[in-house]
Amino acid sequence: MAETQSSTAQGPWFLADHAALDFINTVAIVDGQPHDFWQTDEDVDAWLQQAGLATDGPAAHSEAGTLLQAARQLRDNIRDMVQQQKAGEAIDVRVLNAWLGEAISHMQLVTEQGTLQIRRIYPAQSAMQRLGRVAEQAASLLAQADFSRVRACEHPACNLWFYDRTKAHRRRWCSMALCGNRAKVARFRQGVKSEG
Repeated sequence: MAETQSSTAQGPWFLADHAALDFINTVAIVDGQPHDFWQTDEDVDAWLQQAGLATDGPAAHSEAGTLLQAARQLRDNIRDMVQQQKAGEAIDVRVLNAWLGEAISHMQLVTEQGTLQIRRIYPAQSAMQRLGRVAEQAASLLAQADFSRVRACEHPACNLWFYDRTKAHRRRWCSMALCGNRAKVARFRQGVKSEG
């Protein structure tokens, strides 16, 4: 978010209109400095729950920090790939394919609200498996998204990405309420200074 955004308690934000971009947006500029919203395994778990990408069932016990380290590594990998794809550069697919190989799932027939539904079940034996659904979202973004609509926020003090789903495809800001309004205020102030 913009540099004037002062409360880290408000993030991480879900404003990118794509889960893989929301995932990489968990490092944001707050008060002019990069801020990582993930400091513990629990922070990553909470994000996965909020994003609707948590695995089914209890996670296997692992050493503290294992999920955090894996999530940060995947986040860096996805951010690099998004930047490379946006720049028209070749992407080494082996990196994401290693994560996708861990995204084990199976179909299950369930009854929801009186009707039969098919649901995909993801076990959570390892940190990589717990992040498998995120890897699938990233693969979908990289292979199927119209990258002319994948953009970085235009505010100079913001590092967030978004997928422009607006009708006119002219979205410029991660959030109009934050970065967009701050840019308008800055332009207004600049105009007032030049008149005076």
